[in-house]
Amino acid sequence: MFDIGFQELILILVVALLVFGPRRLPELGRSLGRAMREFRRATEEFRSTVETNLHINEPDPIPAAPPEPAATQPAAAEAAPATAPLPDSGLTTYGEGSAEAPGEPYLAQRGSRLFHARSCGWAGRIPEPERLYFKRVSEAKEQGFTTCPVCDPWEPA
Repeated sequence: MFDIGFQELILILVVALLVFGPRRLPELGRSLGRAMREFRRATEEFRSTVETNLHINEPDPIPAAPPEPAATQPAAAEAAPATAPLPDSGLTTYGEGSAEAPGEPYLAQRGSRLFHARSCGWAGRIPEPERLYFKRVSEAKEQGFTTCPVCDPWEPA
């Protein structure tokens, strides 16, 4: 771990014995062991939190293959008589029309610890059934969520 050889370790132990004495050395070893254990626990908790919130261990979803058109359909479409055009449905393609879909400006994933602004790139990765919506940042914080470090959601005063 620290790339210390056997001779260096013996030298460190002898110096520690001389500096701290034989009575305090076991107590010092126990406190050092507790500190190392707590450090490992905190490191593991941090790593699991990051993996949970960023979905590092989950594989990316496989996109569905588009259905292949049948060979007989183009011939049938050409033979069909022309009909009156359908009325405009009012739907717009991606990037056109109003700037943002209606809804709450903040969202989080069930079981997660972070909440995001709707415009955050991470918010798009949350599946619709697992989303929790919030109208205000304070609502999300009251429910125990913390702000996303990427989008850093805030609301104007």
